[in-house]
Amino acid sequence: MATFYIIYSAALDRYYVGHTTQAMEERLRKHLSNHSAWTSRAKDWRVVYQKQHADKSSAYRQELEVKGWKSRVRIEELLGAAR
Repeated sequence: MATFYIIYSAALDRYYVGHTTQAMEERLRKHLSNHSAWTSRAKDWRVVYQKQHADKSSAYRQELEVKGWKSRVRIEELLGAAR
């Protein structure tokens, strides 16, 4: 199993799109930890969307699709449709 996810930081007013095979709680903990990656810029990340996939490659395909949109509006439409 793999998870496609979107996290949001109010401090940055930005979304981060990713995928993982780890438990979502563990992955979020890593985003919130002290590290040198892009998400280290904020400490208020929260999961706003997640979708389970049967395998890592399909979760990664969805990540690439959403990143390819390059559109905050489309991401927010996806989030609205999920509610």
